[in-house]
Amino acid sequence: MILIYFLLAFLAGVSIVIARIINAQLAGRIGLFESTYFNYLTGLGSSIIILLISGELLGFSISNVEKIPYWAYLGGVLSILVVVLSSYITPKISVFYQTLFVFVGQLFVGMLIDYVLLQELSVNKIIGGSLVLCGLIFNLVVDKKSMA
Repeated sequence: MILIYFLLAFLAGVSIVIARIINAQLAGRIGLFESTYFNYLTGLGSSIIILLISGELLGFSISNVEKIPYWAYLGGVLSILVVVLSSYITPKISVFYQTLFVFVGQLFVGMLIDYVLLQELSVNKIIGGSLVLCGLIFNLVVDKKSMA
């Protein structure tokens, strides 16, 4: 059973890399903001189809939507920014570096959120994130020297 979880995690990672490459190619052909628009339009359409198939639409009510705090909707704005930046940056740096940047960013933002909301700060996460960041910087320096 655990093997299924590893396989799903691996496939999720592969799909993210493939989506990044497709979005960058689409941005190169039709434009950065236009490709982001079609990205979200496709996602919305897929989400509506899945919602209709799952039958979860029956539990939808306006009172539930009104209970959602206003700041929760900022996730959509941030995700648009991530897609635009990813589509812009993908042709300029390798997918390997992008994946590391996203990983390090998620790790440190996660630690920041934990600290702000839970007043928790994990020393192990700080050390691990710092080691990954140092390795990334070292690799960037080595690559820059080898290109020169």
